[in-house]
Amino acid sequence: MKTRCGQRVIQERPGLATVLLAMIWCLTLSGVALAQEPAATAFPTSYTVKYLVPDAVYLDGGTTSGLSVGMKLSVQRKDAAGPNRLFVAELEVVAVTSISAVCSVTRKEKDLVQGDTAYLSASDIEARDLEVSDESTQYLMVASFSEGDPIDEELREYVPRPPLPEINRVRGRIGVDYGGLAGLHSGGGSSRVGLLLRADVTRIGGTHWRFNGYHRGRLDSRRSRRNETLTDVLNRTYQLSFSYDNPESPWVLGLGRLHVPWASSLNVVDGGFAGRRFGRGMTVGLFGGSSPDPTSWRYAPDRQLSGAFFNLERGSFQSVRHSSTVGVALDYRNWNPDRRFGFLENSVFYKHFASVYHSLEVDKLRRDGEQTGGVVPSRSFLTVRMQPSSRVSFDISHNYFREVPTFDSRLVGTGLVDKLLFQGVSGGVRLQLPRRVSPYVSVGRSSRNDDGSDSWNVMYGVFLGEVWKGLRLDARRSRFDSAFGEGTYTALDVTRELNERIRIDLQGGLQRVHSAGGVSNRARWMTLYVDWLLTEYFIGAGLTFYRGNGQDYNQWAVSGGYRF
Repeated sequence: MKTRCGQRVIQERPGLATVLLAMIWCLTLSGVALAQEPAATAFPTSYTVKYLVPDAVYLDGGTTSGLSVGMKLSVQRKDAAGPNRLFVAELEVVAVTSISAVCSVTRKEKDLVQGDTAYLSASDIEARDLEVSDESTQYLMVASFSEGDPIDEELREYVPRPPLPEINRVRGRIGVDYGGLAGLHSGGGSSRVGLLLRADVTRIGGTHWRFNGYHRGRLDSRRSRRNETLTDVLNRTYQLSFSYDNPESPWVLGLGRLHVPWASSLNVVDGGFAGRRFGRGMTVGLFGGSSPDPTSWRYAPDRQLSGAFFNLERGSFQSVRHSSTVGVALDYRNWNPDRRFGFLENSVFYKHFASVYHSLEVDKLRRDGEQTGGVVPSRSFLTVRMQPSSRVSFDISHNYFREVPTFDSRLVGTGLVDKLLFQGVSGGVRLQLPRRVSPYVSVGRSSRNDDGSDSWNVMYGVFLGEVWKGLRLDARRSRFDSAFGEGTYTALDVTRELNERIRIDLQGGLQRVHSAGGVSNRARWMTLYVDWLLTEYFIGAGLTFYRGNGQDYNQWAVSGGYRF
């Protein structure tokens, strides 16, 4: 016979005296518990949105705060024009832990932002209070004996668990792309057919594998990169990969076109990485592959990269957290060794208030084509960011290149290479005003060794998130002078969503670039794309106009496929 009183397990068959003593002991403990039982816990009725992911919202409360699966909450935001609160969205709890809850968005009128307040529904508050009241009523404990093992029975309570929302979550689209190109000066044209894929598949088959990214591949007769359009260059900035990260396993893997997670300052590689965790927060790994990303600061179509790294992470998201990576790498051109360098990355975060990030690459010093024992920095980037409130953030940065950057200059007006346009010290500020108005500005002073005098770099713009009925606008302008070259660009991005089914995106810009190699380029471009989401399918169409002293063309494309 076995029994359990409180936490004591009696293995042998008890006698009458033992049973009486056990009953007296249990009743004594029950009396003490009744005397020390506090009043019913006053659970909160509102919670803060602490994290946002696609199709899911994380709240700052869990079971210890009175939340459970199935509860419904209403997200409201204070009206900037008055004391009232505006309805934002309706949530339903789908998974909950002791200190956090995951919710799905069942209805939405505005975009949720971090810091929004979610209020528990009145019916759930009433049901929860009634349940707490019932649980607070004390009953005499009845001890029973059975042949089962109480420890096994206790463990069984933790076995049946519904799958987490991210397990086997499949989101994305796959389709066919057909388009054409008409060159105005040459009078010729071409057509092309390709495939497009956008996917986010998490916890595949209940495992810790993930497939994530975007790719748009086309097949046509043009093989020379000299004839590539702006759309073609943008399509080569994609990332698409399989990754494996199991908290219970020491191994971490990644395959595809991706960044090495612990060395994001390095170029994107078409290959993979493998890492192994040791002890607490230590990871050692290898990486390698080709490096064809045109946004890289040392871009070349025939470049390859391989190396090894060591990473150390400490701290937590609730206080101070830091990550340090050190490694060595070998750069190739057409599989011939071109450069050996070491790299170092350090980042320190204090909650959401402040962060410091620094990346450094060092090379062996070369003199007359021969290597010497010394090392010199070839690339350095330092940024310090502070966000004293949700309404304002400040940053100070320092950018340095020993060699002239070689990224594709056609991407200057797209904003993808803004970090490579400034050299020297710069500072900026970004505001979050009511109605999702966000002006931002960055001003820097370049001080290159080969400059006769210092020059100013300026970038400024504004994002308008609620212009009119789903219309959003992002406008920016930049004037730069660095090792890459000097110039200006102006860009505008306008998007409009209709009934969450039709999305219209209009982008355009003007750019004037005079590179360090003496090549000048003036261009005007505009792209219009319409995306129509059906129940399980999608249809899209796009049109691009490009006018420049290097290229002059019109490009069109239509696409369609299946959403999953």
